[in-house]
Amino acid sequence: MSDRIVIAGASGFIGTYLARAFRAEGAEVRLIGRDGPDASWGQTSAITDLLDGADLLINLAGKSVNCRYGPANRAEIMRSRIDTTRELANALEACENPPRLWVNSSTATIYRHAEDRPMTESAGEIGTGFSVGIATAWERELAAADTPRTRRVALRMAIVLGDGSALIPLLRLARFGLGGPQLDGPWFRSRARVAAGTFHEFRATWGRQKFSWIHIADVLGIIRFLRAHEDLEGVVNASSPHPVDNVELMRTIRRSLRVPFGLPAPRPLLEIGTALIRSETELVLKSRWVVPERLLDAGYEFEYPDLEPAVREIVASRTA
Repeated sequence: MSDRIVIAGASGFIGTYLARAFRAEGAEVRLIGRDGPDASWGQTSAITDLLDGADLLINLAGKSVNCRYGPANRAEIMRSRIDTTRELANALEACENPPRLWVNSSTATIYRHAEDRPMTESAGEIGTGFSVGIATAWERELAAADTPRTRRVALRMAIVLGDGSALIPLLRLARFGLGGPQLDGPWFRSRARVAAGTFHEFRATWGRQKFSWIHIADVLGIIRFLRAHEDLEGVVNASSPHPVDNVELMRTIRRSLRVPFGLPAPRPLLEIGTALIRSETELVLKSRWVVPERLLDAGYEFEYPDLEPAVREIVASRTA
């Protein structure tokens, strides 16, 4: 009898990749989303039916943070994470035979801007601001779930690289000669953005903000590893053991594309550009220096521990 794996919020590139991979292994994969296809949010009894007897629950639900952090988007980013996690907890409580493992997405952005040392599960410091508040509320909701027969993992994912990820816009920029580093600097602040925790403070200079990342193949590998290692629960960092800085990130992208140069993007240009595309500069200027201490201690071997082979694989897959 094949495994039954339930993926909630599977419409993005991570969920699509995981569903395809698990189905290729012979698993029965069922999906929960705004419009199903197997159950929709708000249909808690239908979600319970999917989960009852399942082997694994993966929750990726939540509005993308690649947007402007206005009041409506901030509210939806929070609601889409908290409400779905709570509904899954309620559905699990009603199961006679709940899944043994629940992997709930979280984010490595929960840690503070770090240029001095890496953030680990044991010694990492939680940051401040809107994005951190979302992450901490999300993890509190998971921790509050009453699921004694289901092991829970909050997977603090770094930026996931794959075909369809945040890497793709950077590849496009590099091809047009704009593949230099993204440079932080001072910028105008407003009381409203400071109060909302959405204003990015100038810290890292000359593109030295750290870039923590993970190849999507290792997201799949880590979930498999978590299933096999029943001692792992709680918070787990999902990031490559070898983060880089922004300068090295963009240099690696240019090498992979065989583009000899790239113009840098100073903060004024970034602020204008992100406003035009309805995004936020925090996504490229915050220094995320995250190391997967618990996975390394448990013996997980990364398929892509280093950035250049990871980027080359993605570039090759898009041109094949």
